[in-house]
Amino acid sequence: MKTIKGPGVFLAQFAGESAPFNTLAGMASWAAEKGFKGVEIPSWNTNLIDLHRAAESQTYADEILGVLNEYGLTLTDLASHLQGQLVALHPAFDLPADSFAPAALRNNPEERQRWATEQLKMAAKASRRLGLDKHVTFSGTLLWPFLYPYPQWPEGLIEEGFDELVRRWMPILNVFDEQGVDVCYEIHPTEDLHDGLTFERFLEKTGNHSRCNMMYDPSHLVLQSIDYLAFIDHYHQRIKAFHVKDAEFRPNGKTGAYGGYQPWTSRAGRFRSPGDGQIDFAAIFSSLTGYNFDGWAVLEWECCFKNPEDGAREGALFINDKIIHVTERSFDDFCKSYADQSLNRKIIGI
Repeated sequence: MKTIKGPGVFLAQFAGESAPFNTLAGMASWAAEKGFKGVEIPSWNTNLIDLHRAAESQTYADEILGVLNEYGLTLTDLASHLQGQLVALHPAFDLPADSFAPAALRNNPEERQRWATEQLKMAAKASRRLGLDKHVTFSGTLLWPFLYPYPQWPEGLIEEGFDELVRRWMPILNVFDEQGVDVCYEIHPTEDLHDGLTFERFLEKTGNHSRCNMMYDPSHLVLQSIDYLAFIDHYHQRIKAFHVKDAEFRPNGKTGAYGGYQPWTSRAGRFRSPGDGQIDFAAIFSSLTGYNFDGWAVLEWECCFKNPEDGAREGALFINDKIIHVTERSFDDFCKSYADQSLNRKIIGI
């Protein structure tokens, strides 16, 4: 067995335009002070990383690692959720997601998609230069508006949607393969890969591509009423990244999983700071450890109630307390009987 690394923190929810949250050095200092040992960098945040330079310049990549090392931090991985979203975007989301792309590409879906595809390819190269073997992203969504089968789907609609999703992602997956980096899709509502069955469908259509993997975030499973522990049993071989985010799902006589267009504080399903929700993280850490997961436990902090500074500080402690430092010997070694074939034969009566 292997010990899970951590605690790490995803910087996206904390980054901002004022110090210390507007530079990598500032965020590194902040993260170290909070007790984190690793950081996940959002590749779309140009205050923290120039993705093009990181893909092309080993000197620049080494500078990024040097900044983190100065504060005793490790780079856990890069994330490209916003760019991944734009690789495959249904027209219904054109305007809501338009701000994910540079201003010059807005209201231009074709150019925006090409840009997003190139961003992912640069992320693969940057990851290699940074010594990483995993990358976290979103699959994008072509089919989410048709989640519920009414009006009835035209025959072949879902098949065509997944075929197109694969057509867009295969060239990206192949670049990641060339760079020796796994793509870890975050299984997430609004994404076409939002549960185990959708991931399986996509994976099969890629020919079981070795670089097609997943990022495990139990909060998104709880809000869909999926058994998040059994999910690990099913997919542990493909789980290569792990976000620690808590959630609670409290359906009532008026609303449930769809949320009734309510704000986060009023939804039946909502995200919480680690330890404040319903997720059994002790069981999750035990399961992942048992399956030899050797990646990072990374806090993705999202909570509709708690102050983010408290959430970060408590989150680092929470993860640190849940990490199981694996034993090098069995607890019952003191009464172990050593190998003796003749004794074994006597014991079973032969």
